[in-house]
Amino acid sequence: MGYASEDTIAAVATAMSASGIGIIRISGPDAVRAADRIYRSPKRKTKLCDVPSHTIHFGTIEDLSGQVIDEVLVSVMRAPRSYTAEDTVEINCHGGVLAMRRVLDAVLSCGFVRIAEPGEFTKRAFLNGRIDLSRAEAVMDLIEAKNEYALKNSVSQVRGSLFQKITDLRSQILYQIAHIEASLDDPEHLDFASHIGELDRSVLRWQQEIRRLIDTFEDGRLAQEGIRTVIVGKPNAGKSSLLNLMLGQERAIVTDIAGTTRDVLTETINLQGITLLITDTAGIRQTEDQVEQIGVERAKQSASDADLLLWIVDSSTPLDEDDRHISTLLRGRPAVILLNKSDLKTVVDESDIRKLLIEAEDIPVLSFSATQKTGFDELVGLLKDMFFRGKLSWNDEVVITNMRHCALLSRSEESLLRVKESIQCGMSEDFYSIDLMDAYEALGEIIGEEIGDDLADEIFSRFCMGK
Repeated sequence: MGYASEDTIAAVATAMSASGIGIIRISGPDAVRAADRIYRSPKRKTKLCDVPSHTIHFGTIEDLSGQVIDEVLVSVMRAPRSYTAEDTVEINCHGGVLAMRRVLDAVLSCGFVRIAEPGEFTKRAFLNGRIDLSRAEAVMDLIEAKNEYALKNSVSQVRGSLFQKITDLRSQILYQIAHIEASLDDPEHLDFASHIGELDRSVLRWQQEIRRLIDTFEDGRLAQEGIRTVIVGKPNAGKSSLLNLMLGQERAIVTDIAGTTRDVLTETINLQGITLLITDTAGIRQTEDQVEQIGVERAKQSASDADLLLWIVDSSTPLDEDDRHISTLLRGRPAVILLNKSDLKTVVDESDIRKLLIEAEDIPVLSFSATQKTGFDELVGLLKDMFFRGKLSWNDEVVITNMRHCALLSRSEESLLRVKESIQCGMSEDFYSIDLMDAYEALGEIIGEEIGDDLADEIFSRFCMGK
């Protein structure tokens, strides 16, 4: 794939906030010339157009009137050995917002450099063939990674793990398509009937490989986005206390008055590498208060959308009809039950809870005290165990985190299923070829081999400005 742009672009490549260092990136055919217009070396001895590639130079940046803006280090990287595979200059200045803005303004004032569009640097890397589309998308996942597992998977995909898997599959499918086409063109010398058994076995193997990738998507989503965790329970059971304990700060209001929490409150926390998008909800109970009723309905809706439920039970008070109703929300979904207030005189134990869990016998139950912080380490260990080895499993293989990739894998799987059906029905070879080509093209869209300009624009528009 080749791409040549006449435009030279620039943008701030680091966050626009106070920091030690800020980077202004310039890419395109006039990147070095633009930097030379505003860069001044000590004693003005060095011109960037004369320096070797991949070198760093100390100096100052001046605006076109000659006023010094900042002391900088300037990196020069010539095509094709740069992130975009174009001539690229990165100006490392001090990280103040004003300093970065003034350096960028100086670059743009040259007249032949424009501000970059969101994701345009990575888009150019893709269009210039330096990275495939799956690796380009993994760059954004890498930036947005919330925990070490999401980071590890993103790095793996940036290095080409998914690209290699998809490329291998496409190569095998293309070989079979070529074999079919050759037999159709020269049936006298190539009898495809003797080859159908091999094709059937190959299709089955491809289906299994693609299904394994699709099956990783839920784990990938949980790692990338975080586990949507909802705390449910009756009023005054200790839900807000649990949220505050997990956050390590007083985020939710805690009182002895039942029904203090009237709406959902969501926070992001990281527990030993696992990201939880944790939501505190209104206490679930029968009530005549219209405002509280709205909160209860929102709590139920949050519970229905959750990946994980934490049911916190006040073990110092007897179970009632509200507890029975809450227990029905846990059916068929990952959950943990916390018998809170274990530091008080308890009247509810695990056996009482089990009587309510007719269809959820495998849900773990822990003795807990949010105020004394007892049982918290056990809860964290249990969540890690669920995430790694149970219903929320993880592995070190290629993991799909992108919905677009998952949809295209499913499309490819459906095409291969049609091939399988055609073989079983004894259809002619051209039917196999059509559906194999559909599977081949769907996989190609993942890595950008079969993609239109509109889709590429839409994908890269989601990137941040300097990436």
